[in-house]
Amino acid sequence: MSEPRQILVTSALPYANGSIHLGHMLEYIQTDMWVRFQKLRGNQCIYVCADDAHGSAIMLRAEKEGITPEQLIANVQAEHAGDFADFLVDFDNFHSTHSDENRELSSMIYSRLRDAGHIATRSVTQYFDPEKGMFLADRFIKGTCPKCAAEDQYGDNCEKCGATYAPTELKDPKSAISGATPVLRDSQHFFFKLPDFQAMLQQWTRSGTLQDAVANKLAEWLDSGLQEWDISRDAPYFGFEIPGEPGKYFYVWLDAPIGYMASFKNLCARRPELDFDAFWNKDSKAELYHFIGKDIVNFHALFWPAMLEGAGLRKPTAVNVHGYLTVNGAKMSKSRGTFIKARTYLDHLQPEYLRYYYAAKLGRGVDDLDLNLEDFVQKVNSDLVGKVVNIASRCAGFIHKGNDGVMVAGDAAPELTEAFIAAAPSIADAYEGRDFGRAMREIMALADRANAWIADKAPWSLAKQEGKQDEVQAICAQGINLFRQLVIFLKPVLPLLAADAEAFLNVAPLAWNDHLSRLENHQLNPFKALMSRIELAKVEAMVAASKEDLLAAEAAAPAGNGELAKDPLSAEIEFDTFAAVDLRVALIVKAEAVPGADKLLQLTLDIGDERRNVFSGIKSAYPDPSKLEGRLTMMVANLKPRKMRFGVSEGMVMAAGPGGEEIYLLSPDSGAKPGQRIK
Repeated sequence: MSEPRQILVTSALPYANGSIHLGHMLEYIQTDMWVRFQKLRGNQCIYVCADDAHGSAIMLRAEKEGITPEQLIANVQAEHAGDFADFLVDFDNFHSTHSDENRELSSMIYSRLRDAGHIATRSVTQYFDPEKGMFLADRFIKGTCPKCAAEDQYGDNCEKCGATYAPTELKDPKSAISGATPVLRDSQHFFFKLPDFQAMLQQWTRSGTLQDAVANKLAEWLDSGLQEWDISRDAPYFGFEIPGEPGKYFYVWLDAPIGYMASFKNLCARRPELDFDAFWNKDSKAELYHFIGKDIVNFHALFWPAMLEGAGLRKPTAVNVHGYLTVNGAKMSKSRGTFIKARTYLDHLQPEYLRYYYAAKLGRGVDDLDLNLEDFVQKVNSDLVGKVVNIASRCAGFIHKGNDGVMVAGDAAPELTEAFIAAAPSIADAYEGRDFGRAMREIMALADRANAWIADKAPWSLAKQEGKQDEVQAICAQGINLFRQLVIFLKPVLPLLAADAEAFLNVAPLAWNDHLSRLENHQLNPFKALMSRIELAKVEAMVAASKEDLLAAEAAAPAGNGELAKDPLSAEIEFDTFAAVDLRVALIVKAEAVPGADKLLQLTLDIGDERRNVFSGIKSAYPDPSKLEGRLTMMVANLKPRKMRFGVSEGMVMAAGPGGEEIYLLSPDSGAKPGQRIK
């Protein structure tokens, strides 16, 4: 028998700036299932993680909430840890990147890189917010896209046309923090010389450490030539100060992956049998696996291995990449209630339902996984309740009633016993290769065979016949043994079901190789329902609660520039305030697209005694604006004029709809005249 493997496993660090949702949980459940499988096989497998606790976003949110960053990340870490625990994600250690271990390791790695000549310094010109007194990261700058003129785009890419650009190319830039117009300033920055590791990365990314699709994607970066990576940020910044460089801080992505090491080091201090160096030295024989989403591949498969190589440390054995989660075939949506927080799910449904569904859908690749809620209900009810648990519930009663709960000896279906044993290596191979979907299909095929055999033998019919009790006991004992084997195969996915089954079976915690043995002349404990069916009403309630989460969040959002909160339905106003709104019938005299604006139409409106110029963001619904000319609509006539880049807007037209092509200008009843007030 081979020696147990030494394996260290990590999942990407959740950012300490928000709640965990079901998209996040895909990764942690996937990793946890793989780790549980390794432990079930007798390997030493350590699973560590941490909250990613640094960066400007943390600092700004803490300031907004009136607490320190340390208080904020402590609060979020407690929330995250609770969500993970309740989803049965069993970390050996869940730490924080804002830790002494991470500070020490980050300084050590940086110093080694610097001393080896892999750090460069040079002046960088970037936007500075004069009101907040801080340099602005790209995501904190908004303006008009320099390529397509779409407004309200971030400082590094346009969500409308997909263009990428430097923040300095944005038109009419504004600070997303204060609204101030940023100014350009120079600052000394520190860079990691990633091109020094071009040859190593070309070899490492093709050495089997990555899925082929991921390696092919990274080849595009490598073939175009790597660039130096900016690893510093200026004060104020919540993070670690660079050794010997006052006012300069490590960029969050420098110390975040080092957080894997820090979490493990923190664990080693509490578990003396673990040797930190044995796992991280360059000549380490231990295995190191990272599970991540495809959006952060460049950090984990280019920057991170290069940092480790430059610091004289070992590189990952493999980086396992997964796709995104969609719900009902579409991107998770807050308005549709499919942007579901982990806690909202747990308030309505059992964690193992989702664990099994994810397992059934997960393959080795990087394809997105769809959580179809109707299929979710059907599959869990059919597979887990209708197939697996059904075997135990069918057989247990006859054993308790006919033989005081004692399973008789003997093998009533040796061909089935052998088939289950013969299937184990293939199931194990699927688990090892993270092809959980194949493992679940093979396990359910065994469950189908077991149920078909029991149905064919029909112990419920035999129990009514004279002299058939021994046969009934043999059939049901065989059924319970087949159920026990299925529980072993499913234990990495369904640890709670396994624990409850072990209690019913009256056995110690099951290990993988226990599938080779049988229970004979064995006393069972009374059978209790092991899993209930999912009720569709609970899924619907979860979706409804997710919509309520959105409304609550928007209602709690502070109003900006004197405006109401984002959700108008959540804000109450006095009648006198409403009565002060001057609604008028307006005739659209002229309608035309605004040159350089992606969403705006310019409307000339006749309101009886005067004409008004109004800019309205309805272009997507009216690509031929001339068709609006001659139409009556309604407008707010006493809205304070607003100066825009394209001119002054002197009111607001009334429209409804979800957006995009579905925007509908509101029109008065026939017979209305331009300028009439709407009561």
